[in-house]
Parts: sequence; structure tokens; C-alpha cells
Amino acid sequence: MDNNTNVIVQDRQDAIHEKGFDMGQTQFGKIKVGVKTLDDAVLNLGEIRSASKNRFDKATIFKALADNDVAKLREISGYFYKTSGIYARACNYFANLYRYDWYVVPEIYGDNVNEEKVIKDFNKVLNFLDNSYIKRTCSDIALTVIKYGAYYGYIVPSTHGLVLQELPIKYCRVRYNIGGRPAVEFSMKFFDQEFPDINYRMKVLKMFPDEFAKGYVAYKQGRLKPDYVGDRDNSWYLLDPDSTVKFSFGNGDIPLFINAIPAILDLDAAQDLDRRKQMQKLLKIVVQKLPMDKNGDLIFDVDEARDIHNNAVEMLRRAIGVDVLTTFADIESIDMSDKNTATTSDDLQKVERAVFNSLGISQNLFNTDGNLSLEKSILNDEGTVRNLLLDFGVFFDMLAQSKSPNKKKYNFRLYILETTQYNYKDLSKMYKEQVQMGYSKMLPQIALGHSQSAILNTAYFENEVLHLSEIMIPPLMSSTMSMQDLKGAGENNKSTSSNSQKQSEGQTSENKAGRKEKPDDQKSEKTIQNKESMS
Repeated sequence: MDNNTNVIVQDRQDAIHEKGFDMGQTQFGKIKVGVKTLDDAVLNLGEIRSASKNRFDKATIFKALADNDVAKLREISGYFYKTSGIYARACNYFANLYRYDWYVVPEIYGDNVNEEKVIKDFNKVLNFLDNSYIKRTCSDIALTVIKYGAYYGYIVPSTHGLVLQELPIKYCRVRYNIGGRPAVEFSMKFFDQEFPDINYRMKVLKMFPDEFAKGYVAYKQGRLKPDYVGDRDNSWYLLDPDSTVKFSFGNGDIPLFINAIPAILDLDAAQDLDRRKQMQKLLKIVVQKLPMDKNGDLIFDVDEARDIHNNAVEMLRRAIGVDVLTTFADIESIDMSDKNTATTSDDLQKVERAVFNSLGISQNLFNTDGNLSLEKSILNDEGTVRNLLLDFGVFFDMLAQSKSPNKKKYNFRLYILETTQYNYKDLSKMYKEQVQMGYSKMLPQIALGHSQSAILNTAYFENEVLHLSEIMIPPLMSSTMSMQDLKGAGENNKSTSSNSQKQSEGQTSENKAGRKEKPDDQKSEKTIQNKESMS
């Protein structure tokens, strides 16, 4: 910002015109008096606003919502995912909220089943699913659904693992279901519009499954019929329902948080205004008031006033954020702020709360104020994405069943645990308690993120190859003792158990009295405040 500013000489109109000043040619933004012509300092702050304009305004977003323009809404969502940090973080948070831990359970229908055959097929299914990278696939699909409202994919045949080829959402649609599966139609205009060069178009077409080549040939030959009489769009081709997938929230296939974008625009405008106010606070104006005699006449003429002003400007020209004002008039500062309010409030916080309210997310997720409210908010967020998790479970369960070679005797079912980034430790502890009742020994490890294959391979390698079970012997517990140990081997065992019980009771009596301290996330805010005040 330039330090030099113009001299404003205010006096009686006759005195000004007498000295040759014509204020009729003066513009508000620029006043030429002194050695330079300078812009008004406050107007320069408006450059920040022009630099922070968004591609889409609120009117465009509201019109797209009113017209149900799904293509425009998806474009808006993708733009704000790239440009808005809070919008991108909300989308990533919901997409990665669940951990997508899964496990396979064989269902055996008869007694005369070859166990070795079941184990062999079980390992094959696990190997296929491990190579499908289910966790990464579900996370990527969830992010696409949240950003664009839906995900369309084609199952590419492979014996190694699941290969999903994502289809461009702009050229896909679903109008009905076949056998409980969505019937995905694909517009063959995709190849002509996206790849104008015919040679490159043919290369791309060969990269797609054979079904797309058949549909494209039918489209070019005019054999695809339009939906109704008068419809000129004859490019839609019905793909094989057994090879296509679609995931969505069932909200009209629009982005999940599109309604929150207008509030984000309000936040950007409020932040821009706040920055301008902060910059304006840094400005300093040096006012030198030239004296007048007792009759109110000028002591210095205008030329002398100009020289006095220029001298002050030259002296302060290296100062940052300092302007000089030379005047004959009295200077008065008018404060437009409301001084009647008893308390001051942060206007930006109000706008930020509006953004989180529009997103349906607790602001405590990113700026925690209370542990109890945060916990309840996370539970609501889990419920929002749960339907998508169930759809993933249905799809991958069908995939696991399709790999069962002998469904009459046994079948393989896949289940996805409802573990999230916040509850997986608690669920692992609960599954561990169920082990003591004879339930699955794998679930505690699966809840911690381990796969069934890793659990089985590690256990076999440590016990059968390294023989660690003979070296590292755990203490006897009800979950590790054999049936003979549980029944006991005489009175010696009874006396030993009674003595150990007495010892444990004695140890308990020496411990600190009172119940066990709760974790921090289960304590009330009042308890946390009291603990902090005592420290």
C-alpha cells in the first residue's frame, strides 16, 4: 500500500475557488493534489473480494436444486471438493468413517462333508477376496457416492480377484431393477463425445469389455430403439445386470452434502469481510491540521499547505500502513459499531455453525467442546452411512457365494463388521469377552483390522513351524484350560484354587478403594473440569 496520500484542503467554498481548485472534476476513488495521484486506501481492500470469487454462486446452486439438474449438481460438488477444505474434509470423513472389516463363514448343510475339501475351498475364497482389496474398494466407492451421488461399475472377469471398472456417471442411468439388481444402461455417445479421434476411440473401445463393443456397433447401425415416439436419443444400451453394480444413498442420486454449499459460500464471504476489516485495522493515518487565525482565515495558502503535506509524505514514505492527511477542517471519527449490546459475539462463529448445521455434522468433530455431545454426533454419522455399508455387505456376500463350488453341501457367506474409526477398539474388547464364552476367536483380531488369512497363516506359522506354543506358554485361564483342567485333578487343585482366590482377594483389598476410573470419553464435562482444576 502506498504511503503517500493527497492533501484534502477543506474551507469555505469561496476560499477554495479563489485559489483555483475545482472540486467538480474530483472523483471519489482518485484525487489529484500534491506530487502524486493515489487511489483511496479503503477501496484497494476490495481486491481481496475479486480474488476469492467462486465459480458458482448461490443463485446457480439453488436453481440447480429447484430444477433437479443432477449433472449440474455433480459438477458443483466436484468443484467444491477441490476448492473447499471443509467440504472435502466432510466428504472424506464420511467415506472413511467405517473400516470395512470383513470375514467369511462357511455354511455346511450335511454331515458327510469332506473337511479337507471345505478347508481347501475356504482358502481359495479367502485368497480371491484378499486380492479384491475390499477395504480400499469400499472406501473409494463411498467417496464417489458422497461426492457425486452414485457409483456405477462393471465387473471385469478375473480369476485373481474382483476387478471393478468405474463407468462415467454422466453416461449411466438406472430406471428399474432385474432380480433385485439395478439394470444399468450406458449411453454409447460416450465414445463419440469423449474421443473425437476415431483411431484413439477404437483403442479405448478395445479396453472395455466385449459387451460395450456390441452396444457401440448397434448404436452406429441405428439398432438401438429410443424410449418413446419422438425421442431422438437412441444411444442407451442395457448392460448385463449380473456384471454391473450401482451404489447410492437413494436420495435421487444427488451429492450428499450439496445443500450445505450455499452456507460454505456465506462462510467464504464472511471470512473475506473479516480479512478486509483486519487489514483496515492495520492502517494508521497521521493527521496534521493547519492552523487558522482568529477570523477563521487561512494562515498558509494552498501552495504552502501542499509543501507541508509533501514534506510529511516524504518523511513517512518508508513507513508501512501509514497515510498522511493534511487539512484545515476539524477531524471527527465516527464509529458505526453497535455499543448497546452487553456482550460481544464472533460473527464468523455464527456462519461456521450454519455450515456444520447444513452438513448435518457436529462442529465438535473438528473443534471439540464436549465429549458427550461428540459421542452422540458420531453415532448419528454412523447411521447416515450405514445403508451404504449394508449394500456393500450384500454385494460382496453375493460375490463370495458365487465362488462356492458345491452349494448343495456347503456355501461361503461374507459379513462386514460395523467397526468404525472410533469404536473398533471397544468392539474388539467385546468380541474378546465373547471368546471366553466359546464364541469366535477370530473376531477380536478382525475388529482390529487383521484379515482371516493373516490370522490363520500367522497362527499356523508360529505354532506348527516355529513351535512358539511350546516356548511361550500363557497363564492358565478358563479360556485356555482344557476340559480335564476345568474338572480338576483332586483336592490339591481345589486347595490351590482356594489359596489363589484368597491371594487375589488380599491383593484386591490392598488396591485403592472405589470403582475403577472411567475413560476420558465416558466422563462428564464437569468431572473433566474438576480434574483439570486439581492438577
